[in-house]
Amino acid sequence: MTKAEEKETAQNLLNEIKRLSAGLERPWRFMEVCGTHTVSIFRAGLRQMLPGQVELVSGPGCPVCVTPDDYMDRAIAYAEREDVILATFGDMLKVPGSSSSLGEAKAAGADIRIVYSPLDSIQVARENPDKKVVFLAVGFETTAPTAAATVLEAERQGIGNLYMLSAQKLVPPALRMLMSDPEVRVDGFLLPGHVAVVTGTEVFRFVAEEYHMPGVVAGFEPLQILYALLLLCRQAAAGEARIENAYGSVVRSEGNPHSREVLGKVYETADAEWRGIGKIPVSGLRMKEEYARSDIERAVPLDLESKPKKTACRCGEVLRGIVTPRECPLFGKACVPTHAVGPCMVSVEGVCAAWYKYGQGVFRFGG
Repeated sequence: MTKAEEKETAQNLLNEIKRLSAGLERPWRFMEVCGTHTVSIFRAGLRQMLPGQVELVSGPGCPVCVTPDDYMDRAIAYAEREDVILATFGDMLKVPGSSSSLGEAKAAGADIRIVYSPLDSIQVARENPDKKVVFLAVGFETTAPTAAATVLEAERQGIGNLYMLSAQKLVPPALRMLMSDPEVRVDGFLLPGHVAVVTGTEVFRFVAEEYHMPGVVAGFEPLQILYALLLLCRQAAAGEARIENAYGSVVRSEGNPHSREVLGKVYETADAEWRGIGKIPVSGLRMKEEYARSDIERAVPLDLESKPKKTACRCGEVLRGIVTPRECPLFGKACVPTHAVGPCMVSVEGVCAAWYKYGQGVFRFGG
């Protein structure tokens, strides 16, 4: 598609969205629950392009952002042990715990290695047989199968010094929590394409069937997002609620059975704490008993005292779409990417980071 064709297609989609939303008593509010969608929407300036009767709000779709203080405190405590090497993705270094961060622990001498895949930690463990190598397994359904595959591969290779500190989260239970929260007001969901590649679309059926809420699985290019928003508008205008797949080139209704099989071998569901939101039933993953040897919390248990942290950060409300980052008193002042107070400003997929970096930008199709 040429730039001119892209611009024309975008304008046609926007015109139809405007037509469908004209004359509404109140705007439709659609929530994207994927951090990559949040960044793509801001980078393309889609919020500024949409008519005033269509609002976009961001949800808890950034795994780094919803990782709670106590998990970070445990990660820091393990990193500070002489017999441990911590392996993690780089964006975890700045996530604040109750009183410190991994970046500060690394500066103080902790052996923390940046890896680009959980599988990279196998090589770190092989090269350091006298150390316990702990990988921070943080993510959603998208990355959890790779963590599970890493455990299975380490077992196959006979590597016994690799462990997981798990904090994976599941998206569907979070959606159920949002729809049951009286403070959250949305009219439909832009569903996460990357997650749906693994889970398929069937896991989201309850959104429409139980809560009569439209949902559309979307891709990540500006035109793909606009098309998914148009489908949401059509459902909202007709008073309908169903799950549609606007990312059919990648997502299947059954998802990826192999990834789910690997995940099911190593992990089982469990209640999980979400930063700023609280405990959500069966929204997390824990390692099954047969893989307890690879679970650092069972192999080397810690006795950490909980340290509640008082802060004016409104990250929890931002993650539920109740307020925008600009309504947080710290945003752009005490809390900026180089000195983040809350996790929503830390990750490149964080809502606050996207607002800070792209909030004023407008992308022009064909320009």
